Amino acid sequence: MNKNRQSDIRKIIHIDMDAFYASVEQRDRPELLGKPVVVGGTPQSRGVVAAASYEARKFGVHSAMPSARAFKLCPEAVFLRPRFDVYREISHEIREIFFEYTPLVEPLSLDEAYLDVSENLKAKPSATLIAKEIKNRIKSKTRLIASAGISFNKFLAKIASDMDKPDGLYLIAPDMAEQFLEELEIDNFYGVGKATKRKMESLGIKNGRDLKMLSEVDLVRHFGKSGHHYYRIVRGIDNREVKPHRIRKSIGKEKTFSQDISDIGWIHRFLRELAEKVASSMKKLNASGKTITLKARYKDFETITRSISFNYYISDASEIAEIAIRLLDETEVGEREVRLLGITLSTLDLDTNSIGSQLELPFDDQGSPDRTSNSNH
Repeated sequence: MNKNRQSDIRKIIHIDMDAFYASVEQRDRPELLGKPVVVGGTPQSRGVVAAASYEARKFGVHSAMPSARAFKLCPEAVFLRPRFDVYREISHEIREIFFEYTPLVEPLSLDEAYLDVSENLKAKPSATLIAKEIKNRIKSKTRLIASAGISFNKFLAKIASDMDKPDGLYLIAPDMAEQFLEELEIDNFYGVGKATKRKMESLGIKNGRDLKMLSEVDLVRHFGKSGHHYYRIVRGIDNREVKPHRIRKSIGKEKTFSQDISDIGWIHRFLRELAEKVASSMKKLNASGKTITLKARYKDFETITRSISFNYYISDASEIAEIAIRLLDETEVGEREVRLLGITLSTLDLDTNSIGSQLELPFDDQGSPDRTSNSNH
């Protein structure tokens, strides 16, 4: 193992949503809780399984399996078509939680991502506590369960997130990595598929300790360029950085309440406090935005958004609050109880020199800002 100084050791978290698509369907259809659920193609089609609930996995059903095969293994399973628009919306909500802790978020898919929290926006020293907090935030916000792996590089964090599923929280610290990898069964190494496993076993490689016995030259001779990779990972060497795949498009804050709220005066005060938090986040990132979105989730879980866009950038807390309260008038909040409220700024400019400056985009034909209202059910 590399004997890095403590200050040089990175803190990487891998978050993986547990049976994501299937768990969303069970959440939205409570009658499916505890039942085997398969999301993907129908058994009569040539489609494949996109996700299987843990109840279905007990029968051997797994993702990428032909749906017809899944039906033979578990004929009592409920087969559902994917709702990718819903999954994308939830994935966006989860990523917004990540961005509250670090801008270094690398999404791998809708249901998993790497986070580098070595230096984080919360100034928290413990990556494990951050991971636990993120898991709790995800559960509170979406009623879904995530597993988290924590380590000093991406490879080990990825393995760690699979160690204690579902609802896992697993740390591979620098001083335990060497023994952990030596004892790890070869098919638990991320990236070792069935064919590679068979070839490794034919060479007498059953765990990390066996793999470590082969020289890099031997590994390259048997596995080609992948041999370099196997030589490094069994020694815990992975210098890949967490690289965000996209520019951040929005900054927002929201809160799920412990009890449903209908007091409009309380809601106005809450939105002013929330606007202060949004403005604070904007300031940390030297950002401003020209679209403000109010989000509300009613007692029955119906979620709506109301947005307004301006031809100039906004970052002031009082202005954000006033606009959010105006948008509130376009909702049924107050008449209907709410369990969540949020404010988001989008169409961002990360250059502080642009704050308060005019865009070169004209008003619309009526001479007023472009305004949109959206409703998401």
